[in-house]
Amino acid sequence: MPIRPEHRWLYPIDWPEISNIVRFTRAGGRCEHCQRPHGRHVAQLIGANGVWWDAEINVWRDGRGRQLRHAPEFVPLEAIRMTRKPVYLATAHLNHDPTFSGPRWRNLAALCPRCHMIHDGPEHRRRRWWNAFRRRALGDLFSGRYS
Repeated sequence: MPIRPEHRWLYPIDWPEISNIVRFTRAGGRCEHCQRPHGRHVAQLIGANGVWWDAEINVWRDGRGRQLRHAPEFVPLEAIRMTRKPVYLATAHLNHDPTFSGPRWRNLAALCPRCHMIHDGPEHRRRRWWNAFRRRALGDLFSGRYS
């Protein structure tokens, strides 16, 4: 994910190098939560809780990257919905604090877009609530009560 210009100063000056080391050296070019490979289109079943096809070893994997023992349940061909999405790894801060990367970058993880959004979901909801609360408070302070 791109860094917003107003947050750029929170990151170390060598952030691109750190990010490359975390994504490609430590994680081996795969998501650290679900094992999706970077730079490839991945076939994923829609509505199957993240089940996707790993073409390298020809197996189905679940949303956590574990191999499924059995193929997904048989569904009539008309009901199967699949999507092919590109996977681009991003380096995520596990504690949502970009100022601290921790010793040996333990606070950092290489995540695909799906896992990154799942990981950041509670923080996004908290920030959305806080911004709405702040806007309403400023409106009440300067404009009077909302109708």
